[in-house]
Formats: sequence, structure tokens, C-alpha cells
Amino acid sequence: MSLIEISSVHAGYGGAPILNGIDIAIDSTDIAVIVGPNGAGKSTILKAIFGLVTVSQGMIRFGGKEITNAEPDRLVPMGLGFVPQEFNVFTSMSVQENLEMGAYIRRDDFSDTMHSVYAMFPDLQEKRRQRAGELSGGQRQMVAMGRALMSKPKLLLLDEPSAGLSPIYMNQVFDHIKKVNANGVAILMVEQNARHALGFATRGFVISNGQNRFTGTGKALLEDPHVARSFLGG
Repeated sequence: MSLIEISSVHAGYGGAPILNGIDIAIDSTDIAVIVGPNGAGKSTILKAIFGLVTVSQGMIRFGGKEITNAEPDRLVPMGLGFVPQEFNVFTSMSVQENLEMGAYIRRDDFSDTMHSVYAMFPDLQEKRRQRAGELSGGQRQMVAMGRALMSKPKLLLLDEPSAGLSPIYMNQVFDHIKKVNANGVAILMVEQNARHALGFATRGFVISNGQNRFTGTGKALLEDPHVARSFLGG
């Protein structure tokens, strides 16, 4: 059974349709990447999963339970984490305070999780007393991912994690995404650096005009001449 299954989902903003029958399914071990042109509806898929956009048709199931139009405060305890592209850290708080905010739903001792996050992101431990707003873009992205991991998600939704980053920081963020996955967290991410992301993705979904165009392994999509010509710049 898939960890998450999106079936014939239609969704949009204020009655305007953005998604027109999206189908996505990934397993608990996957790194899945959604790619496509600007305005295709990629980020809307993540927001529909996380209850931030109303689904008008179709169904979303997570861990065998229907979560269509469920509120985020119900989804986080179920094991969903979401890192938006913008405004994803509390800039006036320290790195450590940001991570602690990620554990707000927990009533147990989360110190072990904090240690594991610092082990995964060594830069953050060095800067744990520094305000998040003073960090570089790449480091803020690590704070945002680390905070989401504090709730011990089964699936992490990442919206454009490399947006605005230098090539060095982009590679660092992608390396951290692989580490998160290796530690047992499934990844579903929207990414503008399509070739790079598909290179390490186990699953890939090419979206255009709110609909699926191509689905396959990352490797298969990279090698598909139609995908390369239409969506990857040749």
C-alpha cells in the first residue's frame, strides 16, 4: 500500500481550478519529485495535501486513511511535515528555538530528536544560539527542514527547497534531503532544478496545466526524449 495516494484531485483558489485530476502515489522509502513549467500547479499539489487549498473533487489518502481537506493541525500528528518555499523560519528566534517550535505537538522528551537533527545538520548546532534571520539562505532552509523533522514525520513535503540558493548550497540541501530519506522519511518535493532533482529521485511526476503528463522513475524521465525536449530544455 502506498504511503500517500492522490487520486483524480481537482483543486484551486477562489473557485479557479489549478489542479485538474492529479494522480500521485509514493511509498514510504521514496524520494519523489514534482517538476513542470511555472504555473503548472506543482506547489498547489503540496498545499492540497496539507489542507491549505480546498480539494473540490478526488481523494487524498495517507497511511491508509482519507485526509482530503483535513486541517494541518490534524495532519502533523499523523506524520505529515510541510516546508513552504517562503517564510519558513521564525527569523527573530534562534535556531534552537525554531527547532523547539517544530516539536510543539509532542508531549514526550524530544531531546533525542533534537540531537539527531543537529547530527544531520552540523552547521545548525554551531549556530544554535544565532537568530535564524541572520543565517544564509541555505542555512535557513536547513532550519526549516530541521524544524519539520522535530515532529517525527513519515512524509516531508518540500516546496522548492533549492529556490534562490547558490550551486554550493543547492548541493548541500539536496545532500541533506537524501540523508533525511535514508533516516526513514519519505520525501515529496517540488523542484525547479529538475535535471538535478530527477537524478536522485526514485519517483518523478511531470505536471503541466494541472494534469499529469509523465510519471516514472527519475532515471526514466531523464532519459525520455519527450520529457527532455518539452520540460527539461532539450
